Amino acid sequence: MTATDERELPGPAAGGRRPLEGLVVVGLEQAVAAPIATRHLADMGARVVKVENPRGGDFARHYDDALNGMAAHFVWCNRGKESVSLNWTDPRGAEVLERLLSRADILIQNLGPGAASRRGVAAEQACARHPRLIAVDISGYGEGGPLSHKRAYDLLVQSEGGSCAVTGEPGRPAKAGIPLVDLATGMYALSSVLAALHARAATGRGSAIAISLFDVVAEWMGYPLNYTQGSGVEQEPAGVGSPAVAPYGAYLTADGQTVVLGTTNDREWQRLARQVLDRPDLADDPAFAGNADRVRERAQLDEVIAAWAKGVTLDRAQQILDDAELGNARLNGVQDVLDHPHLAARDRWREIDTPTGPTRALLPPPIAAEWAPPMGAVPALGAHTDSVLAELGYAPEEITALRQDRVV
Repeated sequence: MTATDERELPGPAAGGRRPLEGLVVVGLEQAVAAPIATRHLADMGARVVKVENPRGGDFARHYDDALNGMAAHFVWCNRGKESVSLNWTDPRGAEVLERLLSRADILIQNLGPGAASRRGVAAEQACARHPRLIAVDISGYGEGGPLSHKRAYDLLVQSEGGSCAVTGEPGRPAKAGIPLVDLATGMYALSSVLAALHARAATGRGSAIAISLFDVVAEWMGYPLNYTQGSGVEQEPAGVGSPAVAPYGAYLTADGQTVVLGTTNDREWQRLARQVLDRPDLADDPAFAGNADRVRERAQLDEVIAAWAKGVTLDRAQQILDDAELGNARLNGVQDVLDHPHLAARDRWREIDTPTGPTRALLPPPIAAEWAPPMGAVPALGAHTDSVLAELGYAPEEITALRQDRVV
């Protein structure tokens, strides 16, 4: 649907025209993977209508009440959307959803296994009825495999896909602290939608797209898969470090802080050994000449660097490393990031509205000279139901009847 389509629902208020203004997105979504994709579409100016079950809505609303009484995940992933509460398993609710899809450009869903196809809103089904629609199915394991029937959450797919085995410490696998597979899947959904919009501009037709969390983690496991496929060796996880590069890790400093430093090539290793550690003997030793050699001798190098770090403060360590043009960082906690001077200096925080009051939120990463993200409010469950139904042609008495019958 284009901006000139008379059926189109109104877009957000203009303010430096955003690239996706005039597009309507429907999210049959929950948790993180689909909501983060649709939130980024909203950041680019699309109107996102989030369809939620009237009985509680997206279950991520209830994960916790950490942020002014609201769930931290939900606030993060649902800024700038409209919420329509709709029981679309009821035939009248299904009709509401179909009217909405007839006016939509994009549909993204990550319902449980088989739920979308049973209700006729899987990507291929929806596109068959609405040829200009771009529809994305997000699933745990995709179709046609022995795991296709299983529910899939980020931890489960990280485990099944091997990423937990390459994270943590030797003998102590760990899940990534952020929902890595959900986020990666959401970004593939986002990039696929943008590519499909480009194709639709040329062909006039939409696309049916399927993305599975398992395929995503398998793709992102490219380095360890290639390494083991080629060598027959399963590398041990390296904590705050990398099994692929050495020296590369975290070291305690004299003031109880942790400096993280690393080298990614032989030239950097030479500067580390000569200028920072004052160990020309290590720089000249053929046992450390190449990265593969240094990985093999990681334990010895870690001892040398740890001894150096214990003799300097964090500030001094970072100054020495900066002077040598070597990559380094401070190992920060979450509060450190909230208070980070780099975010403050670059004006990365904005205030957004939520049903329980204003809160801070970070601007999305893309920075465009021509437009800014709207940074819209986080919606209360069903906050936009009546207005959207009215736009879809429902009379006030019909809306009242739907509400009385708990269809909305």
